[in-house]
Amino acid sequence: PSIELLELMGVVRENGSEQGSFPPVKIIDDDLVFYGIQAPREIFEMYRYLLKVSDACNWSSDQNAVPLSTKKKQKELKDSWARWTACLQGQPITTVNYFGEKVALYYLWLGWYTYLLIPPAVIGVIVFLYGLAFFNSSPLKEVCEADTIMCPLCDKRCKVWQLSDTCMYAKQVSLLFDNNGTVLFAMFMAVWTLFLEFWKRHRASFVCEWKVSDWCEEEEELILEIVNNANCEPKEYKHSYLRSTLVLICVTILVIIGLTHALVVFRVIAAVLMADGSWEFLSNHSNSCAMMLGAVFHYLIITVMTRINRIVAMKLKTRSHAATEKSFTVKMFTFQFFTYFSSLFYVAFFLGCHPSGCLTDLFIQMAIIMVLKQTISNVFEFTVWLCRWLKRRRTHKLQRKCAHCYLKDESEAKHGSELCDNCKLRNWLSNYRLNDVDSFSLFNEFLEMIQFSFTTIFVAAFPLAPLLALINNVIEIRLDAIKMVTLERRLVPKKTNDIVWTGVLEAIGVLAVIANGLVIGVSSDFIPRLVYRYLYGPCANSTAADTCMVGYINNTLSTVRMGDNNILNEFLPKQMVTAGGLNVSHCYKDYRSNEDYSLTPQFWLILAVRFAFVILFEQHVVVICKFIAAWFVPSAPMQVKNDRLFDKLNRLKEEL
Repeated sequence: PSIELLELMGVVRENGSEQGSFPPVKIIDDDLVFYGIQAPREIFEMYRYLLKVSDACNWSSDQNAVPLSTKKKQKELKDSWARWTACLQGQPITTVNYFGEKVALYYLWLGWYTYLLIPPAVIGVIVFLYGLAFFNSSPLKEVCEADTIMCPLCDKRCKVWQLSDTCMYAKQVSLLFDNNGTVLFAMFMAVWTLFLEFWKRHRASFVCEWKVSDWCEEEEELILEIVNNANCEPKEYKHSYLRSTLVLICVTILVIIGLTHALVVFRVIAAVLMADGSWEFLSNHSNSCAMMLGAVFHYLIITVMTRINRIVAMKLKTRSHAATEKSFTVKMFTFQFFTYFSSLFYVAFFLGCHPSGCLTDLFIQMAIIMVLKQTISNVFEFTVWLCRWLKRRRTHKLQRKCAHCYLKDESEAKHGSELCDNCKLRNWLSNYRLNDVDSFSLFNEFLEMIQFSFTTIFVAAFPLAPLLALINNVIEIRLDAIKMVTLERRLVPKKTNDIVWTGVLEAIGVLAVIANGLVIGVSSDFIPRLVYRYLYGPCANSTAADTCMVGYINNTLSTVRMGDNNILNEFLPKQMVTAGGLNVSHCYKDYRSNEDYSLTPQFWLILAVRFAFVILFEQHVVVICKFIAAWFVPSAPMQVKNDRLFDKLNRLKEEL
């Protein structure tokens, strides 16, 4: 039998006898029959030898046994790791390595990421509180005290409206997330993504300790194929441009364009229905309510598309399990990323601004999606855990081990000693009743790392995202640990020297720099306020800092006269009637000339400064810092490199 089959059965062990093969063990319960299959010693010897002589897997053949979970080991993991009271404690990663290097590296990454979320979470709260100080700022006073009548926001149905109607909206939301503190926080978060360089150093220390620095999963799979069949042929690398093109078209048309249009149409229909409804509150706040309903609808789409994306990604298999896992990770993340962020990109850069600020819509979308996702996901996962725990409590309790086997287990008898049939049956039944797992079970946990995108991309619109991520991760680590130790069968330990998501996380870091630069430079009011302060405002020729922003709102508007020939066909007469029944002869819009309504020089100046800021922010500040940090911080500590050097030297001398 193949080693892969034996490992998946979870009963692999090397027998110390000199015989070549043994009859399988068979133990019958009331309605179950258990078979214990023993592999010939020659299989393990061949496997170890090939690992030893391979280029990438050498010196990593010390352990072959994959025993089932035992009560003693489960208790050890519960006491040190898998319990709620350990939420604020560190993780015993070396002990977690009981599940294999792949699982241990996942928890090592999650713990490291959670620990480094503390600074941005604290700074994000400070930025949020800083926004509260803007409640009495000049621009806000001008919005709340203005009697300015604004032009309709849409064709035919929308009417003129009072600028002061957005006072509470601007006061409660906009200036909390569109201020100078937000800009500095976005810059900090763009540089914060450099922690991935420090993660590489942190990972290298444990990888060196576990002696898997040069491990290659694909080469191990090749060795397993040779062990199973000495005359096997390798699975050749293949690439289909047709399939890649179809996937690209699918992602572009169905996911990006399709979902974005669906959400836009939903918001438009919801806004119209609520505006024409009988409820006065919904009618007066139809746009805001439609935006919130759109965010909830977006979350429901995400939930459905996650299942669809998984099915599609699993269909796109490649030549080996390791390659399939990497390919599945990239494809699944790509599908999920566009499912989550296609509408957010549209809101941020194409939808157009709400009267009280461009970041407001983006903030509400992100807040609703992130809160719903984390809350519902954790509540559902905890409910499943609780139901399974209660179910186990109600099942028939297994008899205790006999005295002989109990003492043998307590004294940690050497490997190879056998339990009696009754005690074997007890252990097998205990593991059989646990939930089944497969090679992609860990991927479900990694998929939660889409949260990393929320804490970096568009963080300028939602400074509280790192705090929510921190709280979620503290709960997530212990919930996953408890589930893995008490509710699931032991995963077949797999060796690896890195998490599959490293490349994905680095791509998110680059996107975060680009997106935050665009949000600050293009979507926020930071640049227009800056230009007004130093070129058009009261402080342009003086230093009276307390009055620098007086007149800013009026400066951003221009008068539109309804009797002008250029405007006659733009609005209907019924649109020029206020909510109080007053007919108006003019309204206000953006940076336009009062004569011919062309864009003013100030508009073009602001546009030029926006793009100049984006270029400077991305290329000359953050990117340079990232490259300097990547060069300055070695990927592995010198002590780790020296340990590997001496370890290789000693092993080579031993072989010689």
